Amino acid sequence: MNTLELTGLTVRPSQVWGGIRLVPLVRAEPVAGLRLHREIYRGFGGSVVDTGPRTQYTSYIPHGFVADWSTVRTPDGSGGQRAAYGTQLGVGDSGALARPPVTAALPRHRGTHHRMAKRLPGDRLRFLPLHLALEGYLSLHFGGPSVAWEEWSRQALRDGLSPRAEDAYTGRSVRGLDDALRVFEIHPGQCGVMVYAADALAAAFVLPHPDDYRLLHSSLVEDLYGELVHQYALYGGPVPEFGARIADSARMGTLAGLRAAARAQEQEWSRAHDALFARELLDTAYSFDRVHRMGPFTLWRFLPPFDRSGGGRHIGETITGPQGQVAYLKTFRLSDAQIRRGHLLNTLAAADWQLARAAVTLGSTEEELVRRIRAAGFGELLKDREQRNKPR
Repeated sequence: MNTLELTGLTVRPSQVWGGIRLVPLVRAEPVAGLRLHREIYRGFGGSVVDTGPRTQYTSYIPHGFVADWSTVRTPDGSGGQRAAYGTQLGVGDSGALARPPVTAALPRHRGTHHRMAKRLPGDRLRFLPLHLALEGYLSLHFGGPSVAWEEWSRQALRDGLSPRAEDAYTGRSVRGLDDALRVFEIHPGQCGVMVYAADALAAAFVLPHPDDYRLLHSSLVEDLYGELVHQYALYGGPVPEFGARIADSARMGTLAGLRAAARAQEQEWSRAHDALFARELLDTAYSFDRVHRMGPFTLWRFLPPFDRSGGGRHIGETITGPQGQVAYLKTFRLSDAQIRRGHLLNTLAAADWQLARAAVTLGSTEEELVRRIRAAGFGELLKDREQRNKPR
């Protein structure tokens, strides 16, 4: 279990549009040796991804990211190539969706369009941003019961949690996000942003180079966001803007004093942001799953502990450098119901799927645990208890 450390990234004062708060993340120097660009997919319907034997993932997937570590880099990290390319939109931009798309892990069928991560010619890797993390959550204990206890149905023992589905909303359905991304200027050196809805952290997005970020900034409206984020943006009121308040009138006498006081306010905001706003993301210990090595870089996806200690929980994916610094990051905030489902699945798996043992761990009765399993949407895994308890 490890935490996320955004070493080399500096927080700038937030930008507010209604209930949406954008917090820019700036690098003093780009991450040398890595660039990311976007690969657009024509047609914006559901896409199918081959994730393993007899298993596929289906979702709305507008684009992929290509990580390129192929060229010898110059000191500014550009490697003599263009900052990013291939970012124009294809025909058929869908705009806002009337309903949340469904992300799901499904049994194998025809029509595979993509793979989660695929090595390309040269030192390049194409992967599906955010969906890599979502597939990791959906596949959590996907195989189902590991022991044929009498409580579980034949379907549970045969198919496990297939199909497994969750709902999400596109960024165009998150009220105010499109306008906020369009209106605010991008800072010099900006390589990332943290997105808040009603001051709840909705997503973090980090790239290795400011030119990459400049061209991928607007792609945030095509990402998926959880139900909680959608509700906070829709029903939450406007949030307060950042404002520097200089109480020391002695500093107002010179331009240098005023500049120093303003910088002190920015630093105070940065400390407050990390300690309060982003604490739930940065102070959580995650379990990391390595997806692919890319020369000196490594692509990971991660899951939170699914504990019930309160606060938001985030899944995500990251590319780290030789010293473990974050070069790329994208996160997804889970809803309370999704956290409960993850906690329930982890508890069942730790108890070898024996209901009595799992109930003791949760401090409840077996009957209450059965109720929780059904409420979580996993009722089809269970045998009908009345039928099972009939005398033979």
